[in-house]
Amino acid sequence: MVVDLQQKISATHLARNAYVYVRQSTVRQVFENTESTKRQYDLREKAMSLGWPTDGIIVIDSDLGQSGAQATDREGFQRLVADVSLGKAGIVLGLEVSRLARNSSDWHRLLEICALAGTLIADEDGLYNPAHFNDRLLLGLKGTMSEAELHVLKARLLGGQMSKAKRGELKFDLPVGFVYDSHNRPQLDPDQQVQKTIKLFFETFARTGTAYTACSQLNKQNILFPRKIRKGPHRGEVVWSRIVHSNALRMLHNPRYAGAYAYGLMRRKKLPNGQFSYHKATREEWITFIPDAHVGYISLEQYEENQKTLQAAAQAHGLDRRKSPPREGPALLQGLVICGKCGDRMTVRYHVRRNIAFPDYMCQRAGIERCEPERCQDIPGTGVDKFISDMLLQMVSPLVIDTAMAVQDELQMRRFDADDLRRKHVERLRYEAELARRRYLRVDPDNRLVAASLEADWNQQLRKFAEAQEQYEKQRGETELQLNDKQRAEIAALGSSFNTLWSDPTTNDRDKKRIVRLIIEDVTLRRQDDGIQVDVRFKGGACHSVQLPRPLGGGELRKTPDEVITEIERLSVDFPDAEIARQLNQLGFVSGMSKHFDALRVRNIRYAYGLKSRYDRYKEQGYLTSEEMAKYLKISLYELFQLRDRGQLSCISTNRKDLLFAPLSIKEFRKTQAAATKA
Repeated sequence: MVVDLQQKISATHLARNAYVYVRQSTVRQVFENTESTKRQYDLREKAMSLGWPTDGIIVIDSDLGQSGAQATDREGFQRLVADVSLGKAGIVLGLEVSRLARNSSDWHRLLEICALAGTLIADEDGLYNPAHFNDRLLLGLKGTMSEAELHVLKARLLGGQMSKAKRGELKFDLPVGFVYDSHNRPQLDPDQQVQKTIKLFFETFARTGTAYTACSQLNKQNILFPRKIRKGPHRGEVVWSRIVHSNALRMLHNPRYAGAYAYGLMRRKKLPNGQFSYHKATREEWITFIPDAHVGYISLEQYEENQKTLQAAAQAHGLDRRKSPPREGPALLQGLVICGKCGDRMTVRYHVRRNIAFPDYMCQRAGIERCEPERCQDIPGTGVDKFISDMLLQMVSPLVIDTAMAVQDELQMRRFDADDLRRKHVERLRYEAELARRRYLRVDPDNRLVAASLEADWNQQLRKFAEAQEQYEKQRGETELQLNDKQRAEIAALGSSFNTLWSDPTTNDRDKKRIVRLIIEDVTLRRQDDGIQVDVRFKGGACHSVQLPRPLGGGELRKTPDEVITEIERLSVDFPDAEIARQLNQLGFVSGMSKHFDALRVRNIRYAYGLKSRYDRYKEQGYLTSEEMAKYLKISLYELFQLRDRGQLSCISTNRKDLLFAPLSIKEFRKTQAAATKA
C-alpha cells in the first residue's frame, strides 16, 4: 500500500497545495453532528502524513450547512474546482464522496478536471488518480452510489409523507382562520373577530363576483383583516392589516376554507440553472382531496362556484367562450354575447360620436388568429342593448318591491356585521392596553431600564386604543347617517319602480351589467339580410328569440328627420330661412347631427331635399328683383328705392338682402306717379 502511494504521489503533486474540503448538509448537522465535522478537519493530518507541508494545506469550509445536491449553491466547491482547473491543487481530500458532491454530473465533472490537471483524490478508503482507468472507474461507482443513497433517503422520507398525506394525516401550516386542537385536528380559530372577518369576506365576494371589488369594499369600511406571520421569531402569530388582492385570491383558491383536505396543489419543476419554478396543479393532478375533512367557513358547493367565478373573470385563462367581469362602458351585454355564426364569444369596441360612446359587438378572434382583417360579424349594439333594457323593465317590475325590501334587509345586516367587527377590534386593543398596564404595574419602579420600556409600551397601546376608538365612533356615525329612517324610506320608494332605478343617473353601467347577469345567461346574435336575430337564454334555462330590424347606417343615422323637412316646407311659404330656423329651435327640433338650426343649415336642407324657398315661390308668381324692376320701369335703382320709401311701390323681403317687387304695368306705374305729383 505504501509502495502504491509512493508511485501515485510525485514531486509535482507535492509542489502544489493540498485541499481539504469540509461540508455538512445542514446547519443543524453543523451544531449536532460535531464528530463528523471533526473527522473532516482531521484530514489535515492525513495530508501531512502523505508528505505535504503544513503551509501547503488549504482547508475549504465555507460550505458548512450547504446541501451537496447542487454545485451552483456552494461557493467553496466552486473555488475548489477553479483552483484544480488552474493547476494549483496536487490532491483533494474529502471524508467521503458525498462530502464533495451528491450529483453525478458535478462529481464526474470534477473527476474530468482532476484527470486533466493531474490532481489526486483521497478519502478514508484510499488514494486515487483520476487519470488511471481503474481509479476513475472506482470513483465513478462511488459517485453513483452516493447519488443512489440520496435517492433512497429521499424516497423513504417522501414515501412516508405521501402515505400520511393520502390518509389526510400529514400536518402542515394551516391558513389564517384555522388552528390545530389538542388532537391535531383543524378547528376554526376561537377568536370571534377572525371568524367573522373571514366569513364577511366570502359573503362580500359572493355578492360582488370579483376579488378586487371585495377587497375594495372591506378597505372602504376600514375593516382590518387577519394575517399569519410565516417566518421569524413571531411565526404563527396573527396580525391585522388591510386586505390585499393576492391574499384574497389565495383564500378563494384554498379548499381548506371549504372544510376539505387537499395536498399537492403546487408542482415544482427544476430549471436548467438549478433553480425551481412552481405552478398550480389542476384538480386531476392533486395527490389528495378529502371533502368534509374538517369544519370550514363555506360549503364545498360554494367553493366550486367561487372557482367558476374566478375562472370566468380571469383575463389570462379560460376558453374563448368565457365571460369577462362587468367593467366600465355602456355596453350592457359585455361578456355575454355569443356569435351566431362561429360560436365564439364576441368582444366590444366603442366608437365615439358627439362625445357619446356607442358600443359595437364584434367577433374577431378567428381573424386575429389567422392575421386577417376580416371579422366574422360586426353588429351595432345600441339597438340590441335597448331591446334588452326594455325587456328587463317589463320582466322585473312585478318583483321589484320584494327585491328592494330584501336588499334593504341585507344592507342592514352588512352594517351590523361591519360595526361588530370594528367593535371587536377596539375591544382587542383595549385588552392589549390593559395587559400593558398590568405589566408596568408589576415591575419594580427602581428598575428604570425595564420600567421605562414597559411604560413606553403602555403609552403606545393607549394611543392605538384611542385612535381605534375615535375611528370606530366616526365610522359608526357615518354608517348611521347612510342608513337612517328617511333614506330607508327613499330606498323603499325607489324600489317600487324598477324603471326609476334603472334610469337613475347614480346607477352606473357596471351595476346595470350585474343586474343583467343575475337574469341572463348569454345572448346569441346573428346578422341577417332583413335584420338581427337575437336569442336570449335566461338563468333558469328559458329562451326568448326576436328579430330586430336592420340597424341604420351612418348616413341614415345622420339623416334629417322627416318631421323637420315637413315643417321647413310649410314655413317656407311665409317666412325666410332665418325666421324658419328661429321657429324650429323654438319648437325643439334638431338636425340629424343633433344640432340647432340657423339660416345656413335651413338653406342647405332645402337644397338637399329640393324644397322651394319663399324667394322661389314669389318668383314663380311674377315678382321682380330690384334690378329687374328698375330696368322694367326704365328708372335708376336710386329712384326705385325712393318710390319704395314713399310707398308708391310695394315689395317683400324674402331674406336679409333679397327684395322682390310686385309686378305692375307701365300704365299703372304712370298713373301712380301722376297721382303722387298732383298730391
